[in-house]
Amino acid sequence: MLRIERVLCPVDFSVFSARAYDYALSLARHYQGKLFLQHVIEWDLPVYAYYAPDSYLIEQLQQIREDASLQLQEFARRPADYGSPPELIVQEGAPARTILCFTELQKVNLIVMGSHGLHGVDRVALGSVAEKVLRKASCSVLVVRNPVHSFVNPGITGDPIQLRKLLVCTDFSECSKTALEHAISIAAEYRADLSVLHVLEDMPASKDLRSVTQPLLAQLEQAIPAEARGSCTIRPVVRVGKPYLEIIQQAAEAETDAVIMGVRGRNALDLAVFGSTTHRVIQLGPCPVLAVHV
Repeated sequence: MLRIERVLCPVDFSVFSARAYDYALSLARHYQGKLFLQHVIEWDLPVYAYYAPDSYLIEQLQQIREDASLQLQEFARRPADYGSPPELIVQEGAPARTILCFTELQKVNLIVMGSHGLHGVDRVALGSVAEKVLRKASCSVLVVRNPVHSFVNPGITGDPIQLRKLLVCTDFSECSKTALEHAISIAAEYRADLSVLHVLEDMPASKDLRSVTQPLLAQLEQAIPAEARGSCTIRPVVRVGKPYLEIIQQAAEAETDAVIMGVRGRNALDLAVFGSTTHRVIQLGPCPVLAVHV
């Protein structure tokens, strides 16, 4: 059973952070978890710091802290009936390291964050902070970029997030099994339709498509727990091709609201900066991606 008891949403007050905050609020509310809203001040000493008195620098930092706290309070405002307000955290340091340290100390189950990364195969970085957090986090990370279609309803009372279609990717590994459990739980919470996708990368030349895909569809059906079918609509899908391209294409064609993928190990994304399927789907896909760390 998926338990999301402590959610962390790091923000830099950008539009990407605002979208991520909507997701963090919604997930924390659905799972009755505690939400932390964090802003990290990246403090760089000015050029004249060596000549300025310590009292001046302390005063400057204190003013920055106060301004950041006020801005975070304003950012956190939501309709009064939306549920418990988040706990506001302002810290100084390197953003990625500070986020990861807070995650460990507070035993966070889920990080929800925006990414400034750009589309395009010539773009290696997702956004340096998001990428570092993805690589090193010990918990699952939901990365929210600029979606192709909008399912966020800002300014309304109640839940601002309307997840109607989810996609979970599987290669039948234990890692994929955990991702499927997460996906079923989220689909049940939001009453969403769930597609379970397997991508066959190498099609045997001697066999026709149906003879290859039918056994895989049967295997997907067997992988879906019987008790899950009563909580949401689940549909198995098999595609043939390059995994990350087929996942992105399926998500786009189905107007998927979020993709759930398993990540093997804490540093899986370190193995290939741009080579991993998960990384490419996060960077190039049309919707937010939940990277489930196992």
